[in-house]
Amino acid sequence: MKPIRLLALSLMLSAAAPVWADPPADIVQSVEALRQKIGAPGVSIAIVEDGKTTLSRGWGVRKLGERAPVDAQTIFQTGSTGKAMTAAALAVLVDEGKIAWDDPVIKHMPWFRMYDPWVTREITIRDLLVHRSGLGLGQGDLMFVPRTNLTRKQTVERVAYLKPKTSFRSAYAYDNILYAVAGQLIEEVTGQTWENFIRARVLRPGGMKNATSDSEERFRVANRSWPHARLSGPLRGLGDQQALNERDELGRNGAPAGGLALSADDMAAWLKIQLAHGALPNGKRLFSEAQATEMWKPVTPMPISQLPDQLKPAQPTQQAYALGWQVQDYRGHRIIQHGGGVFGSITRVVIIPDKNVAFAIMMNSEESGMLLGLTYELLDHYLDQPDYGWTTKWQDWYAARLEGGKAFLEQKAASPVQSGPSLPLAGYAGRYRDPWYGDIVIGQGASGGLTIDFTSTPRMAGRLDHWQYDSFVTKFDDPAIEPAYVTFTLDADGKVTGAKLKAVSQIADFSWDYHDLDLKPVEGKK
Repeated sequence: MKPIRLLALSLMLSAAAPVWADPPADIVQSVEALRQKIGAPGVSIAIVEDGKTTLSRGWGVRKLGERAPVDAQTIFQTGSTGKAMTAAALAVLVDEGKIAWDDPVIKHMPWFRMYDPWVTREITIRDLLVHRSGLGLGQGDLMFVPRTNLTRKQTVERVAYLKPKTSFRSAYAYDNILYAVAGQLIEEVTGQTWENFIRARVLRPGGMKNATSDSEERFRVANRSWPHARLSGPLRGLGDQQALNERDELGRNGAPAGGLALSADDMAAWLKIQLAHGALPNGKRLFSEAQATEMWKPVTPMPISQLPDQLKPAQPTQQAYALGWQVQDYRGHRIIQHGGGVFGSITRVVIIPDKNVAFAIMMNSEESGMLLGLTYELLDHYLDQPDYGWTTKWQDWYAARLEGGKAFLEQKAASPVQSGPSLPLAGYAGRYRDPWYGDIVIGQGASGGLTIDFTSTPRMAGRLDHWQYDSFVTKFDDPAIEPAYVTFTLDADGKVTGAKLKAVSQIADFSWDYHDLDLKPVEGKK
């Protein structure tokens, strides 16, 4: 039986008839003014009302330093908003009778293992999608962030070594790794890779003509946006905006969790399908009404984070995770939504069912304050609310968050204990292994200093500088990689017995899950 709060949420509050309300009259001018003020390279927005596209266009440029403009056909990396499309791909298979939401995963992948044998037997396809497996926030993400040389199947096999943080189905913790499992399951059931199946059975039938499911396919699209970020400051988010290497992205193994690229026109087509509960404009269906209901049905209650006073109207009173969607309330209305981000690109998709309205905002930078500000400005417009100044309030929040992160780093830099390492540097060198990640090699460079190499992640290497005691800090060759502390443990004889890591920044993206690594020396190997 579902908790009463979740039933209330799914039946939610307002049942007004759809109301036609065109996009804000000044949206073209206001988005461009905001983009220029903040310094965002490009923005793309799609709005659908009552089954019709009322806005699909872009602002700015695809890549800084180039003149090619963003338009309605420019594809953007959309991150975790693609989880809903992986759920839709599974819904197609449910409609065909090839799987059921509550089938055990091992019914279709007998070789699949979780850390706990009982969980291995009990975990279902539904469980893969709703963040209640017992894994921690972002646990395992280093297997595909920022890139990898692991295949999807190798990644899924390593899930068996991810030690849970809580008991099964007892708590919410957002993860990506089990969507990779869902993608592998699609391949096991159909014989087609997730990339090929979702292209053939979701994207193209759904009218998403520009969308790509494969990174190599995306690189062949001329009208694509490049990722951008601010990396020249003391922490990510501060400094000058710069184009990133577009190939340094979420690894292909993790694509079912967020590897799609869509244009505004594609998003409009997707939003129409959502508002029509799976029906297509040609009278056919992508998935059934029954599966549409399943995908929006709340499953896992989500904790509610407290927002500062100026943002309190945005704080939901109830929220839960469904199948690839987050369900919550806003100003007395049920909202179906999901955010997405890969390094250098962020997206927000929002559906207001009782207004028969949906919209998506895509950006080729990491300006979260702007994205959230535009999201709530559009929500208030369609809910007939007075102007609340959301863009300014969210941007102020984002700036304060960055300043807080900067102050934390400055405080840490001013207070290291002046203590040398316990061992000569050669004593720390060697090959270390984590059960789920694999090997990390600590070496000595030509100058005698320590180096570090994350061997499962191409080009994730650099030097280790001493910090204090037996702790060192990474200085990666790639400035886009989040720095980490590496702390070695020694036994009574002064021999290294292991190492633990954690991100240096307190506001680092959760996908840098260094803290989940438990490195042990591999005897006899350098």
